[in-house]
Amino acid sequence: MQTQDGSMTAGATPSTSIFERLFKLAEHGTNPRTEIIAGITTFLTMSYIIFVNPSILGDAGMPKGAVFVATCLIAALGTAIMGLYANYPIALAPGMGLNAYFAYVVVLGMGWPWQAALGAVFISGCLFLLVTLTGLRSLIIQGIPQSLRTAIAVGIGLFLALIALKSAGIVAPSKATYVTLGDLHQPQVVLAGIGFLVIVALDRLRVPGAILIGILLVTVLSFFFGGNSFGGVFSAPPSIEPTFFKLDIKGAFSHGIFSVVLVFFLVELFDATGTLMGVAKRAGLLVPGRMDRMNKALLADSGAIFAGSLLGTSSTTAYVESASGVQAGGRTGMTAMTVAVLFLACLTISPLAGSVPAYATAPALFYVACLMLRELVDLEWDESTEVVPAAVTALAMPFTYSIANGLAFGFITYAAIKLLTGRVREVHWMVWIIALTFLGRFIFMGSE
Repeated sequence: MQTQDGSMTAGATPSTSIFERLFKLAEHGTNPRTEIIAGITTFLTMSYIIFVNPSILGDAGMPKGAVFVATCLIAALGTAIMGLYANYPIALAPGMGLNAYFAYVVVLGMGWPWQAALGAVFISGCLFLLVTLTGLRSLIIQGIPQSLRTAIAVGIGLFLALIALKSAGIVAPSKATYVTLGDLHQPQVVLAGIGFLVIVALDRLRVPGAILIGILLVTVLSFFFGGNSFGGVFSAPPSIEPTFFKLDIKGAFSHGIFSVVLVFFLVELFDATGTLMGVAKRAGLLVPGRMDRMNKALLADSGAIFAGSLLGTSSTTAYVESASGVQAGGRTGMTAMTVAVLFLACLTISPLAGSVPAYATAPALFYVACLMLRELVDLEWDESTEVVPAAVTALAMPFTYSIANGLAFGFITYAAIKLLTGRVREVHWMVWIIALTFLGRFIFMGSE
């Protein structure tokens, strides 16, 4: 530490002084070693995104190399802002679920060019930042019933599960039954099954980086049994030029933007806010005197959304895996900065990322989907006016292959059931606005 005359006290080092000034380590009862270990722990639990995100957005026609770079850069940038500005031990990266919605619904399902879809992400990010700055963010969250918030997470989990099973070849199309069991004798099906079991076992044994280990294991096995080719590990990063500033805002408006932006916005709202509040509470940061930092954290994750669209990736959000770093002792932004540095270091492993097949990331998707179903325990199962709209929301997402349709049916059902059972006063005005918006969309635009 420094004395008033600027000299260093015994036992203090210049680096320690810098860390103390930036992150207030002593105030939070931590030290550089603990924060670095916590950052490494968080990185290992969420680094699977550098393989999964290019795979998913690549299916939408985006250049995988550029998406890989954009993923690493926005994860590093967003997490660094979270660490330096908010001093929170929370990491950011492109969100699971929203990348699937971007690729499989908006681009492949609705026929949008990926550039226009990036434009929609940018607009939702601007809207997200606006409601954060004006304080409307908390008002909107308070207005949406807990049952629907729970259903959104569960529905996205089911949606991811369907995508994962399809990518692994375990689920195949059928004219008679729509979906059926795939060919279990195919190497990718067997390898995906092995990867899933390994991930679950390692995670249960609390092995750091369980998901990442599972992805890499299946990738290695694919070289021997899946006909995959090895492209190396290290090289200079690919060019980000194919996606950098390639968003098409005008094109987004021309494709009927409202329902798409609303979905991006609502999922970002609940996912990011819920994660931030949950992890911050676990870290003991939601106490008087430290709440102002939560507002900074909300601004940090809001800004990362449209910054990511400029670089060339789907919506960025706070990662619940940050809780693993908090569990390891992380309490300040130094944890986040460690994660940011590691994501930057990953820019040199693009050949390895390009060698990862879809069936290697499928087990990770499916495991994340399984974990998202835990939210079901929060539903009031004895209250049908709450649980039925929640069930409609969750089930409609995979069965219509659209997060947007699930949200629409859920909000409309919730408002209608409350109206028909004489419980209109239980419905917040925000729910009415969203429900009528989706209803109007179906009436005037059909299923488009």
